[in-house]
Formats: sequence, structure tokens, C-alpha cells
Amino acid sequence: MADLHDTVMIEKPLEEVFSYAANLQNSIHIMSNVTHIEKVTEGPVQPGTKFKETREIRGRKASAIIEIVEYEPPNTYSVKSESNGLKVVYRYFFENTAEGTKVTYTGDIYTTGIMMKLSKPIIKKILQKEDGDHLKQLKKVIEAKETIL
Repeated sequence: MADLHDTVMIEKPLEEVFSYAANLQNSIHIMSNVTHIEKVTEGPVQPGTKFKETREIRGRKASAIIEIVEYEPPNTYSVKSESNGLKVVYRYFFENTAEGTKVTYTGDIYTTGIMMKLSKPIIKKILQKEDGDHLKQLKKVIEAKETIL
């Protein structure tokens, strides 16, 4: 089972929801501690595309490289970040339903080294606190828009 997970129903069409969610530059609107994100590779979004994400955590700015590892519009995409023995992979799944679009995310935390392995429960709590409500925020932002395509 994934370390982190959530599901939300968004009352908008599948393509519209995927398009907005998979555009990582929208992260500043759905993740409250993300203050800046910029694409750092050339070309269209695809596996291997990288973004530099900056977050404010407890009054301090921290940046990480976020890499697209899977990208299959309009059904799924996955991103990962790696740093100092910690790798986090978020996977997003989009499903067309009668009510709109069902969005599910899972987050897997991988650690190497004894200190990181011992810290995993703390890291999980921190990530849950930082990112735990981002699908609810995604729903709020997308449903408030008339049309976002």
C-alpha cells in the first residue's frame, strides 16, 4: 500500500481536469507551500521533463527538482524527486465518471541509509501535512473556473 493516498471527485470533464493538474506550473494554486515552479528542460512535457519547485517550509525556502516519470494524457502521470537518500514518487490517476472526473493520487516514499530509514515515519507525517489536502484544493480551484482549457 502507498505511503500517502487520496481520492477526489471533480465535477469537470476528464481532459480539463488532467490538463490543469498535469501542468505542474499550476502547483502554486493547489499546494499552499509551493511558492515557485519553473520548467528547466526544453521541449514538450514527457517522461524526463524536469521542473524546479520552490517551497516555503517553516519560513525557509527549499528547492527540489521534480521529474516527470510517466505521462499518459488524459489518464495518468507520475513525478519524482530525489535528494539525500530520499526519493518520493507521486502518481496521479484520472477516471471519467458520470459525475465528472475521479482523481486518485498515491505517494511512495523510498529511503536509503539507516538515518533516512529511521526518519521515514516522520517524513511521511511531514509530507501528509504539506501535501495531504492538495486534491481537495485542486477540486476547489478547477470547479470554481468556468472553462480552463
